[in-house]
Formats: sequence, structure tokens, C-alpha cells
Amino acid sequence: MRINYNVTAMLTNNALHRNDSKLSKAMERLSSGYKINNAKDNPSGLAISRRMNAQIRGLDAAGENSTSGISVIEIADGALGEVHEILQRMNELAIKASHGVLSDDDRTMIDDEFQALKDEAQRISDTTQYNGKNLLDGSFDMKGYTDKAEVKVSYYDAKVPVGKYTMDITPAWDGDKLADGTTVAVTDPSGNDISGQLNVRVKDDEIILTGAQNFEIRMTVAAGAGAVNDMEVDITGMGSMTLQVGSNEGQTLEVKIPAMNTKNMGIEKTDVLTQENGRNAINDVDFAIKFVSSARSALGAYQNRLEHTVNNLGTTSENMTSAYSRVMDTDMAVEMTHYSSYQVVNQAATSMLAQANERPATVLQLLQ
Repeated sequence: MRINYNVTAMLTNNALHRNDSKLSKAMERLSSGYKINNAKDNPSGLAISRRMNAQIRGLDAAGENSTSGISVIEIADGALGEVHEILQRMNELAIKASHGVLSDDDRTMIDDEFQALKDEAQRISDTTQYNGKNLLDGSFDMKGYTDKAEVKVSYYDAKVPVGKYTMDITPAWDGDKLADGTTVAVTDPSGNDISGQLNVRVKDDEIILTGAQNFEIRMTVAAGAGAVNDMEVDITGMGSMTLQVGSNEGQTLEVKIPAMNTKNMGIEKTDVLTQENGRNAINDVDFAIKFVSSARSALGAYQNRLEHTVNNLGTTSENMTSAYSRVMDTDMAVEMTHYSSYQVVNQAATSMLAQANERPATVLQLLQ
């Protein structure tokens, strides 16, 4: 028996220390609810869980973005719903003004209301906002450019292939208005002459090119401009509202909201002061109704997509959270079992350490 080094006590103390460490770790897991509290607990598991957590939070943020996108579309669609009502009333007024029994004085009074409604439609286009951003003034319409100062791209349909077109324009003028006889030769970005596939229509100072599959480009020509040759028209496909609807780069939705002003609707200079003008106004207002209907239809499609996106993001976030929980969360039942076991062993080890510390005292009996 030796008294300088109590090896038994040292062994017992080491065992107690190891068990106490396990007991402390079990208490940490039980109190925090996580089985990974530090990098040393599970280095690879911590790295995986951090990426999962970032994606979950990104999905939640994307869900909020999608919801706000729905709000934007609802505001725009609500405003266009009122424009629709205005156009319906303008259509009624145009039909009344076309009636042959009315005098010019009668049509003047009808035109007063007609012009007031037109001004209100323009005001709605200019002032409809979400969070200070104008929605219907063309801020979120796709942009197009020309290399000639006398011709501007005012509108093109979203289905027009992007790229650089080459055009030759020979305008015919009736005073300050474009007239029938205006011709346009068009070469597409691939170098193909597509002039025969397009219809040319003129409205005031605007040339409207239409073709199959909703192909439509509108260009405003400066009053009195002559022939324009080798004009490059850049259809960029850019300028629409970009909504971040996913947690990763590139997961976006482009929302195009065309300028819903009276010029794009084709009624900027429409009046019903004469019977003939009233008849023309019926066609103009009908075109405007179709234009607004097309825009509202597109907005409705965007809203449906966003609602499905919100649902999908919620489902994905739920599943990712479940996976994250399996990596990070403590199984309380299992950990409580371990805790109870460590506690019993810890109490036993403490008792044995006390006994080991008493053993050297028995040597005193040999020295009596």
C-alpha cells in the first residue's frame, strides 16, 4: 500500500470528470433543445444546418416578396378595373354621339363628359402607386430604342422576340397625322425580311406593326418627318418589374405593366364633336377596351403564378424546416434517458472518490 500517490483516487477522479462532462453536455442539450450547440459537437452537421437555416430564412423572405408582388398586382388591376368602367361609359357616349338626330350642340355636351372621362383615365395612369412607385405610367414596361431621333418606340408586346431589327419607313402625312400609304420594311434580328408577315396601321402620329403570335410594335414618328432608312430598332426585353421569388440567385419573376395612358389606348385625340367622329370613337374605345383587357389578363396570370409561388415556398420551407430539425433538434426522450444515466453514474463516482480518498488512512493502522 502506498500513500504518496493515491492512484485509485486518481482513476476514480478521471472517471468522474469524464462522466461529469457528459452530464454537462446532456444538460446543455436538454436546456437549449439543440443537439448541436458548438462546432465541436458535430462539425459537418453544423455546416449543413447553417446552409439549411439560411435557405429557410431565404424562403420566408421570398414568400414575403411574393405576397407584396400580389399586392402590387391587385392595386394595378383595381385601377384598371376603374379604367374599364370609364371606357364602358365612353363607349356609350360615342354611340350616342353617332346618332343622327342629335345636334352639334348636343354632341358638344356629350364630348364634355367624354373628355372628362378621358382625362380621368389618364390621371389614373399617372398617379396609381404602390409604396411611392408609379405602376401604370410605363415605369415597368419593357424598353425599346431606335438610333433615329425622329422615331421612338412607344410600346411592344412581350412576345416580340428581343434583338435588333432594321427598318425603312416611308411615312405619308395628312396634315400632322400619318395617313394610309405609310410603308415599313422590316428585317428581323436574324436578317430575314419579315415585311410581308406584318400589317401596317397608322393612328395619329403612331405606326403600329402587327403580326402572328401577338407580334406588335408601336413607334411614334415626329410630325412631318420624311423617309427614314436603315433605322436600327433595339427590342431589349428589359424594363419590367423584377420580383425575387426564390431564395437563390436568378429565381425571379418579371412582371410587365405597360403604360396605360390614353396614347397607348389609342384615344388620346379622340372626340365625339361630330357624328363621324362619334363613329370613329366607337372603334377607338373598342381598341382601348381590348388593350386594357389584355393588360388585366396578363396581370391576372402573374397573380395566379405568384399565389402558386407562395404556396410552393410555404411547402418547401416546411419540408426544409423538418430536415433542419432532424439535424439540429435534441430528441428529448433519448437525451433525458442519457441524463438520468449520467446522473446516477456521477453520484456513484462521487461516492467512490470519497471512498478512495479514505483508503490511505488505513495505512495508519500499520504504523501503530
